[in-house]
Amino acid sequence: VQLQASGGGLVQPGGSLRISCIASGLSLDYYAIGWFRQAPGKEREGIACISNPESSKYYSDDTKGRFRISKDNAKNTVYLQMNNLKAEDTGIYYCATPRVRRCRPDPSAMEYWGEGTQVTVSS
Repeated sequence: VQLQASGGGLVQPGGSLRISCIASGLSLDYYAIGWFRQAPGKEREGIACISNPESSKYYSDDTKGRFRISKDNAKNTVYLQMNNLKAEDTGIYYCATPRVRRCRPDPSAMEYWGEGTQVTVSS
């Protein structure tokens, strides 16, 4: 199983960015997948997750209303659309799956991790 995140970069406060994660060796049509963020000097935290069926989505309190998780099963890819970005959103963003159908935003519950993509929000 491989998860490959991409799309990070430098964005100004208030701006938007979309990051992607392509999965191989595991079908996102069946398993849940989530996004985690590790800010400088802080622990990794779960910020968004999409379960199967897709009717169940999880957002952390500080991303709710600003971020949107979605996926394209045909491309086996999950996306995180991030709007109204703030300096405190800066960090390394990882995709990960618990290899079960339901979301589990706890990093210790993840079975597979992708390499992170850096998101920096700064003017």
